[in-house]
Amino acid sequence: MKSIDRNMPNLTLSRKLWQMNWSLILLILLVASIGFAMLYSAANGNMRPWASAQMMRFGVGFVIMIGIALVDIRIWLRYAYVIYGLTLVLLLGVEFAGVIKGGAKRWIELGFFRIQPSEFIKIALVLALARYFHRLNVEEISRPTVLIAPLLLVGVPFALVLRQPDLGTGLLILMGGGAVFFAAGVRLWKFALVVVAGAIAVPVGWTFLHGYQKERILTFLTPERDPLGAGYHILQSKIALGSGGMFGRGFMGGTQSHLSFLPEKQTDFIFTMLAEEFGLVGGLGLLGLYTLLCLYGVAIALRSSNHFGRLVAIGVTFTFFLFVFINIAMVMGLLPVVGLPLPLISYGGTAMLTVMAGFGLVICVYIHRDIRIARNGEGL
Repeated sequence: MKSIDRNMPNLTLSRKLWQMNWSLILLILLVASIGFAMLYSAANGNMRPWASAQMMRFGVGFVIMIGIALVDIRIWLRYAYVIYGLTLVLLLGVEFAGVIKGGAKRWIELGFFRIQPSEFIKIALVLALARYFHRLNVEEISRPTVLIAPLLLVGVPFALVLRQPDLGTGLLILMGGGAVFFAAGVRLWKFALVVVAGAIAVPVGWTFLHGYQKERILTFLTPERDPLGAGYHILQSKIALGSGGMFGRGFMGGTQSHLSFLPEKQTDFIFTMLAEEFGLVGGLGLLGLYTLLCLYGVAIALRSSNHFGRLVAIGVTFTFFLFVFINIAMVMGLLPVVGLPLPLISYGGTAMLTVMAGFGLVICVYIHRDIRIARNGEGL
């Protein structure tokens, strides 16, 4: 197979290692270490069952991240559609061989572990959209017919994820894809049309929601209507957030979490446990680290000399931001509870691997930031 751009030299392995953004990697390690500590606290001072398993998953994810970063970015461009297609096949596989857990069919059992393809599709979608828009100029993007194919790239996995059902992940797929559309140069008025159409479709969409999804939205609006049932999670979360005060109750000193009032403390509501133990200062500190990670991603995108790299870095960074924003807004009662984990902190295998793979792509963009790739598609 021909090279994507034969005029560009290949970087040696030693050169790639030298150009790797080690400060970003250290920041990722720091945030993940906070997650290990919180999972240790969630188990009342025990590495099992969560902290040790999370460390192993992070170790696997770290190797994957470095491996992805060292691959020539032109390879990711060449095989972007293949990766998207394979991930879509896994997502379709959930329909026929999915494992039901908690009333939802989102996982595929692979012997000694299970995967959640809806997590992988977030990164695969960014790659596919970045490849599609890489070859287009501003004039071509302004044509409505040109947007049909990328809308299908977003719409198909969105529909499949809604069937699982997983409204939170589905909306994240829509917004993450929208970030790539925006970075590619799609006009704002087209986004406005989509928003208006979505608002008009809300009454119709409400009729298609499952009962528990409607309950979550109603509970978000008035959590006090069922304090011991549907509203229990968010009310206990708010109590834990408030009890932490300015500086918190100290490591492993949270009453709501360690007396088992706070549900899902190792996954969805782990930020609440951190805020109870380390207070407002600790919560803002973690938000500061997340902000730095996002700033790194945006800076790397702006520094990239090739359009594909810019779109990938922006798409991955915005998807990561959405993970953080939705989870924290959820546990604070600013959004309905949708079951999204806090990246690098919450316990979870597929989510951890997805985040690490995403950062691998961002670091790959940084390593190959000076490589220019022709936008006419030659050699593909």
